[in-house]
Amino acid sequence: MLDFRIDTFLAVCKFMNFTKASLYLNITQPAVSSHIRYLENYYNITLFYYLGKKMQLTNEAKILLEYATTLKHDDIFLKKRFQDMKMKQTLVFGATLTVGEYMMPNVIDHFLSTENNVMIKMKVANTKKLLSYMNEGKIDFALVEGYFNKMEYDYLYYCQELFVCVGSKEFGIDAVDDMSELFKYNLIIREEGSGSREIIEQYLSDQNLSINDFNNLIEISNINTIKQLVSNNHGITFIYRVAVEKELEIGLLKEIKIAGLSIKHDINFVWRKNSVFADYYRQLFNQYFEVE
Repeated sequence: MLDFRIDTFLAVCKFMNFTKASLYLNITQPAVSSHIRYLENYYNITLFYYLGKKMQLTNEAKILLEYATTLKHDDIFLKKRFQDMKMKQTLVFGATLTVGEYMMPNVIDHFLSTENNVMIKMKVANTKKLLSYMNEGKIDFALVEGYFNKMEYDYLYYCQELFVCVGSKEFGIDAVDDMSELFKYNLIIREEGSGSREIIEQYLSDQNLSINDFNNLIEISNINTIKQLVSNNHGITFIYRVAVEKELEIGLLKEIKIAGLSIKHDINFVWRKNSVFADYYRQLFNQYFEVE
């Protein structure tokens, strides 16, 4: 059972303000202060200090925050597992947009063909949001294509996908010797926090380039809308090949070859580091999610 003072600590870390934490928890501010003092005395550490008027976490508090976040997640998961024993088992996980739409249908089909008494809840969002959901205990694990802190999360390699540049079938260029030749066109791109955006941003940064070098940025959070805009020749995009295989096959879109561009990115099965349910996640992955 999670100590209620850990909940208080997490609330203070969330708002970095004792008053806001007390309102969030519906307790008095002196109670918040008392809970924090208890933890400081128990561990013989200082948790917060002020830099000017701004509250900061000490190094010890950062360590406790990592531990407490995982502990909170596991506590929520444990309650749900006990509830599942009385009712149907519920599998709650997250997937980034490409993974959820183009890879998970086969996994879920396999799962449902094997398990006939399980309720599945899959949340689809960008990597940043899924990691936040995991920290808050809203999902148990996630399959993400974006970058994540390997000091905070454990993971298993799921698969590797090719990242390509595509344009419409009418796009006048099939290949370029340099990325800069495409800067005069619109770049249709996912929203900030998405894994696919992080990948192309990182690639460009490594070349001392930026997405802002393109003529215009069009931010769209829906893959199908991106593909439609590109097919109507409103710009180019960078996307996982698995998401456009059908369109490339029928000629609706075409791949634009860029000299030196070879991006293969790992997609990983991720959960909170040091979770007591790590063996369960590994068993689940090996049975249903591992790519043959």
